[in-house]
Amino acid sequence: MALQISATNPEHPALLLELPWQLPLEQWPEEYLVPLPRGISRHVVRYARAGDEVIAVKELAQRPALREYQLLRDLDRLAIPAVDALAVVTGRSDAAGEALEPVLVTRHLGGSQPYRSMFETTLRPATMHRLMDALAVLLVRLHLAGFAWGDCSLSNTLFRRDAGAYAAYLVDAETGELHPRLSDGQRDYDLDLARVNISGELLDLEASGALHPSVDPVEFGTEICARYRSLWQELTRTSVYPAGKYHYIERRIRRLNDLGFDVAEMQIEHASNGDTVTFVPKVVDAGHHQRQLLRLTGLDAEENQARRLLNDLESWMATQDDYAPGDPLGARPEVLAHRWVREVFRPTVRAVPVELRGAMDPAEIYHELLEHRWYLSERAQHDIGLDTAVEDYLVTILPRARETLQPTAD
Repeated sequence: MALQISATNPEHPALLLELPWQLPLEQWPEEYLVPLPRGISRHVVRYARAGDEVIAVKELAQRPALREYQLLRDLDRLAIPAVDALAVVTGRSDAAGEALEPVLVTRHLGGSQPYRSMFETTLRPATMHRLMDALAVLLVRLHLAGFAWGDCSLSNTLFRRDAGAYAAYLVDAETGELHPRLSDGQRDYDLDLARVNISGELLDLEASGALHPSVDPVEFGTEICARYRSLWQELTRTSVYPAGKYHYIERRIRRLNDLGFDVAEMQIEHASNGDTVTFVPKVVDAGHHQRQLLRLTGLDAEENQARRLLNDLESWMATQDDYAPGDPLGARPEVLAHRWVREVFRPTVRAVPVELRGAMDPAEIYHELLEHRWYLSERAQHDIGLDTAVEDYLVTILPRARETLQPTAD
């Protein structure tokens, strides 16, 4: 059978043809590989370079490879945080003509880390709580989209820094199933699997001495259940308000916006006696602040990063002479936002040399600088300004931050 490459982009097959598909993945020469930390996987996985892109290559049987390829494309269409599927390579054989397993090719998620590499420095419990929060948000988003994961775990997740928190991305969709809507039983099954898997992974870390001594693996495994249920309840519960109190509905929607979700569709019903109004959010989409920042500035960021940048943008707008909300003669928010990008955001980020940024993207760098400005201003009891914050950050903070975030070899 001839080598076949099914790809999402017409440019990828030409780049992928340069890789040594005639060799089992375990035998690929170092010249093709990229030394990035890998998580635990039931399959052989390697990072390689294809043109200017870093890709993850996973060997598995043809049917699950094609199925996972399609599921990852479906998740991308639904705007769910997951790795990007680039291609499936089938028809592989070695020099003797013996068949080799097909491979699934995904794009490496820049700035991300598997949980095991994060635990190499023994994470503090507070940081672990943030990981559980991120994983709970990911699981809720998957379930809202009708996706039953079937194997939710730390091993099947990658984490990226997100303005003091973390964003979680699905890596392994092999066991997943996409439905129009999930039943309570399907969601509970996924959640119970997550609890068992996470507790087991943390027990393994505890046995190796990589877990903080104050962390109880079983309690942390149970924690994701509580965090998931709390968020699911907030996003899907039915609210009953007194008739005429329509601002209560607006308040509920603002609460969902604060959590990072938009209400795309809702159901409002008046009681037969006219005394009450029932409000149910029917379709809830994540990424409220991401979309708002993208619309205003063209910047694409994680949700918490977007929230932080929007807050800074609003504060900056208030200092501009032509900022007059509601005044038709004042500058439009989009005009001010692009001025902020041009005059504040970009110059500030560019002040940090590219070679010193490590794995941090521009939005995370800007967040770090805002945090450092706040810290220095609190200590000085007055606003020290961004320029001073950048100068101090380059000397006192960046060397240590870069050391922590720089990808390490296996």
